[in-house]
Amino acid sequence: MWRFLGRRFVQMLITLLLFQAVTYFLIDAQPGDIADLLTLDPNIPPAERERLRAQLGLDRPPVERFITYIGNFYRGNLGVSFQEYPRPVIDIIKERLPRTVVLFLTASILSFWTGFVTGKILAWRRGGWIEYTSTITGVTLYTVFTPWFALMMIWLFAVALNWLPAGKFLDPLKWLDAPISANAVFARMIWSSFFALVIVFVGFWFSNRVPRRQRLVLRAASLLVPLVGMLLYWRLSGLGFYAWDIARHLILPVATVTLIAYGGTMLLTRTSMLETLREDYVLTARAKGLPDKVVRDKHVARNALLPVWTGLVFSLGNSVSGGIITETIFSWPGIGLTLLNSALVADIPVAMGTLTVVGVMTLISHLIADIGYAFLDPRIRYH
Repeated sequence: MWRFLGRRFVQMLITLLLFQAVTYFLIDAQPGDIADLLTLDPNIPPAERERLRAQLGLDRPPVERFITYIGNFYRGNLGVSFQEYPRPVIDIIKERLPRTVVLFLTASILSFWTGFVTGKILAWRRGGWIEYTSTITGVTLYTVFTPWFALMMIWLFAVALNWLPAGKFLDPLKWLDAPISANAVFARMIWSSFFALVIVFVGFWFSNRVPRRQRLVLRAASLLVPLVGMLLYWRLSGLGFYAWDIARHLILPVATVTLIAYGGTMLLTRTSMLETLREDYVLTARAKGLPDKVVRDKHVARNALLPVWTGLVFSLGNSVSGGIITETIFSWPGIGLTLLNSALVADIPVAMGTLTVVGVMTLISHLIADIGYAFLDPRIRYH
């Protein structure tokens, strides 16, 4: 396993280097001087253009400039934003990346869990109006036009029912007298949710090792304890009002992405389950007299999980770039919207930084998928 991880890490570095080379030379090949873009902002002093030209080595050969760029990248220096001068690009990415990750990670986990559970049940109990209705619903959600569906969600829940805000990250009027910044509150929301999920995971893992009578009680406690703990934490901290404002703005985009991804996950699980049901070992398990639930969950669903796992992990990697449409419609200030805005105003350092993040996330998702195969399928071993 360690030898495999070493080879994959080297491959990731080489792929990332080639990605950066192509991205850099495509931008470097454009006509004009990149430093001249700084003159578009009257608030930037003229001396800053010469400093940037010297820093980037624009009077040197392209290969030498690329080496300088790579060296700055691995030191965390991605340059300074032209649009938000003199703010470093790395600070913008640190602020926007967690927002995108939280949005699409939450939606991916919800769609994966609901789609996998419903998909395996539909495949196991074939026939009937429930399967046909669910299949038609899944196909509709999977093939729906994302911008139209997002606008319909906004019209229904934000305009017609007025239950949720239409977009943005927060309501500025509610934060006028806030004792803490929105980024700090959002960071606390991430950490509190992470600890709550760890407690839930440990509780469910431990519940599988206790007698069946105590299992339901332990699982209920695993859900209630972190939920009550989070409510008490935000209540006692005095920041619950501000955390709820961010959460309300997060509900609608998460629901939209979850519904769209749910259709594909459910259909993929159902198809994979139907193919696995034809295997000989499933017939053997039934012939042994094993309960249907054991055959479905331990023998069929686990092997049918491999393509679903691949789709889940790859969706997390592609969500950074694929979220441009969703983040634009909901005005969610994440990496996708940042990439779009930086491209529109020719903020090249920010555009290159966000594109690099997309490449890194995609490579990491491939590595996670390969590692997950070894745990999901005992027939897969890496040497």
